[in-house]
Order: sequence, then structure tokens, then C-alpha cells
Amino acid sequence: MGEPRGAHVPVLLERCLELLAPALSLPGAVHVDFTLGLGGHAEAVLERHPAVILIGLDRDTEALAHARHRLERFAGRIHLVHAVYHELPRVLDELGIPAIHSGLFDLGVSSLQLDEADRGFAYAQDAPLDMRMDQSTGVTAEEIVNTYEPGALVRVLRQYGEEKFAPRIVSAIVRERAKSRITSTARLAELVKDAIPAAARRTGGNPAKRTFQALRIEVNGELEVLESAVPHALDALAPKGRLVVMSYQSLEDRIVKRALTSRARSTGPIDLPVELPGTGPTLRLLTRGSEPPTEEEVAENPRAASVKLRAVERIDEQEQGRTYNRAPGTGRERPRMAGSARGAKPEQPGETTRGGRGRLRPGANEEGEGRA
Repeated sequence: MGEPRGAHVPVLLERCLELLAPALSLPGAVHVDFTLGLGGHAEAVLERHPAVILIGLDRDTEALAHARHRLERFAGRIHLVHAVYHELPRVLDELGIPAIHSGLFDLGVSSLQLDEADRGFAYAQDAPLDMRMDQSTGVTAEEIVNTYEPGALVRVLRQYGEEKFAPRIVSAIVRERAKSRITSTARLAELVKDAIPAAARRTGGNPAKRTFQALRIEVNGELEVLESAVPHALDALAPKGRLVVMSYQSLEDRIVKRALTSRARSTGPIDLPVELPGTGPTLRLLTRGSEPPTEEEVAENPRAASVKLRAVERIDEQEQGRTYNRAPGTGRERPRMAGSARGAKPEQPGETTRGGRGRLRPGANEEGEGRA
């Protein structure tokens, strides 16, 4: 199988490997790449950690075929599965694997989907209006654009694209589809451009960006899937296991932030001097807020410009109990700033947190279209 069109540069590769390394070094480590794509991150994990077992998930059968070819030299320690990432519990059960030690989500659209025009994800190339990540099932963007009631279309563009001109865009779509069916990305992009006021078109990149993002999310049910996928991943983490999530737009990042920070806080009454059993944080935050890319990373891979990275570690309850000298069935003194959303001090020697107020996001890009 030949290489797909377009350059495949894994986003924030070295930073991901740095954050995941302590977990990947655990005995019998199992790593899950929840968004396998073309296998760039997975290949680096397998090369640098020769004992790791990899589970690679992807709903895109074409991406799976390319990744299988790329990773064939590691055939003895990989399991590549056609699945959406919220199906992790089923996949682990079928493989007989009780827990994972490391996981990576690289959300958004892959290089394969963006660079191959016939997939219909890119508004800069003319193609059929498809946008399905799994082309074997589900409704297409063409069906949504041509059959949704106007009110439902406005909701999709507003909710998933945060498009303030949604009513104007939908009115243009409804007028056009009354004359003939809208079937191409180029025609839809043209309709969106003409519907948006000229002054607004001069800022914020391609005017069709938000509409295409909204339709892609609706087609693939991305946010609903993510809502359950992150908790499933956290539930599967073994003690000292680590999870890294890279998102590319604010809707994804909000879901990820809520899921991670809720488990990094105590659930006990705040006025008690001790932490009650079972109420302490179960995660340690490894980054302060969402971590942006460096200017050097964006220069190497422009698609990384809008990435927001978050990482956590599953707290080892036995180690925590020894640290606070807790007897079974008793409370422990509540540590200051435990599970704070501002981030915890790294425990691994030489490990540092990045991001937060100390790093500004490069350029004027607010949100990207996907991952590499």
C-alpha cells in the first residue's frame, strides 16, 4: 500500500512521549491510541518502548489499513481495531485486558481525511459532501444539508460551529436546495461565503470553516461520543497510568476539561479537616490548564496551531495511603491544593509542566480543522 497524499507529521509528538513515558515504562504496559489515524504517534511509542502492547482504535477503515501497513513490523504486540473510541470497554473485554497504563486522544480530523479530497472534509477542495469518518455507515453531510428542517440546521451551526450568522447561512441553503440538491463541498462553501457579510469575511480565515466543522461534528456524533469516551478511558487507567488528550476546538476542550478536573478534586465536604475515605481526588493534573504548542512546533506543523493539550495521571491509592499514614477505614489530613484545577507539582524527576500563563499561543489562529 502506498503512502497517502499529504505530509503526516504527528502533532506534539515529543511532548506526548515525554508525558506518557513514566506510564509506558510500567511493567506489562498497555497503551491505547484512541485515534490511531495514520499511526505516527503509535509508531513512536512502539519504537521507544519495546515492551509495550498497543491497542489502536479508529472508525476510519482506510486509516486502519494504512496504519496496519505502517506498523506491520510490530505485529506481535499490536491490536488494531475498527471501533469508535467510546467503545473501549467492549474492546478491552474482547481482548481480555483488564486495564490500560497509557492512552492518547488526538481529536479532530486526520491528515488522511483532510488531504484526500474525496472524503469531503476540506472546504478548499471540491468533493462530494460526505464527511463520514467511517464511510461504511451513517448519514452524510449531503443528507443533512438537504433534508434537515431549517430550525435544526440553525441549531447545528450555532451549537457545533458557534456560527453567529447561522440563520443567514441556513436561509441561503434552503433557497438553493429548493432549486437543486446541494451535493459538493465547493457549492456549499460558496453559499456560506455569499451569506456572510463582507466585513466578517475579511477576518477569521475561510468563512466556511465553522459551517464545515459543525456539519462534521453532526455527521459523526463527535461530541456525544467524546462525552462518554473520556470517562471510559479514565475508568480503565491502572494506578500510575497516564492519559493525554489533544483537542482542536473549544467544544471538545470543554468536555475534556470537565471530565479531567472533576476527578482531580475532592468530593468531600470542604469544611472537614480530613479527607474521608473514597472522597479524595483520583487524578493528578500534569498540565496547568490546556497547554498550547510552541512557535517551533507550529512552524514545523501548521495544523498544530490550535491544539490544546491536557494530561493526567491516575493516583496510586496504596502510595497515597502510605504518604498520609492512613489506616484502613480512617480519614486522612486534607492536603492543600489537592487536585487543584491550577495543576499539581510533578512527581517524576525532571518532569515539568508547561503552558498556563507562561506561554502564549502563537499566531492569530483560534481553532484548527484537525490533526496530523
